[in-house]
Amino acid sequence: MRVHFIVHESFEAPGAYETWATNRGHDVTYSRVYAGDELPAGTEDIDFLIVMGGPQDPVTTLEECPHFNSKGEQALIASAVQTGKAVIGICLGSQLIGEALDAPFAHSPEKEIGKFPITLTEDGCKDEMFSHFTKILEVGHWHNDMPGLTPEAKIIAFSEGCPRQIVSYSDRVFGFQCHMELTLEVVELLIAHSEKDLSCAAKYRFVNTPEQLRTHDYSEMNQVLFGFLDKLEAHYKSVQK
Repeated sequence: MRVHFIVHESFEAPGAYETWATNRGHDVTYSRVYAGDELPAGTEDIDFLIVMGGPQDPVTTLEECPHFNSKGEQALIASAVQTGKAVIGICLGSQLIGEALDAPFAHSPEKEIGKFPITLTEDGCKDEMFSHFTKILEVGHWHNDMPGLTPEAKIIAFSEGCPRQIVSYSDRVFGFQCHMELTLEVVELLIAHSEKDLSCAAKYRFVNTPEQLRTHDYSEMNQVLFGFLDKLEAHYKSVQK
């Protein structure tokens, strides 16, 4: 399997997604756009396209952030979807998937930073891709926005603070507003970058302090994520035959 990551910032690291890809022996490549890497010219050499998060949003311009080409990423995502690749977006990445499919992103009702529960919807409970999820699962969060919905999209999971935590756009295209990839190492990178947001934690219902963030166990949700990725890989291989 050829897995390509688009990484927008050094502190928005692939975490458990990268662990899964390397542990499974996949061929892993990167566009670390914050370091000047180019986006792939096409999707011919990609099986899984995984688009990570970032402090930008889909309407951030090149003038505002010279290393973030939102329109270029949306075009690549659209090409990957059209050619039947597996596509996963995390946070900003999930919003870019929606935008690429003509579904504008929206602001989430609540800022969420930390570890809080998500709940499977009726569609989520029926979807075999998520059959190993518990009905309520505590996962990582670090966001203000959420992905748009196409007419065909199904909301798989929601939280008290955000109605669109996991979205299925097709059997191979998924948006995760939540951060199931977080590890203690990635959390430390995010804490270092988020001093302003975390200093105001008491003002928000769903924002942890740095001390709380450091005490969470992220391994359970990582294992659940690995199960999802294994299922997506098996499905992708089956439809390629």
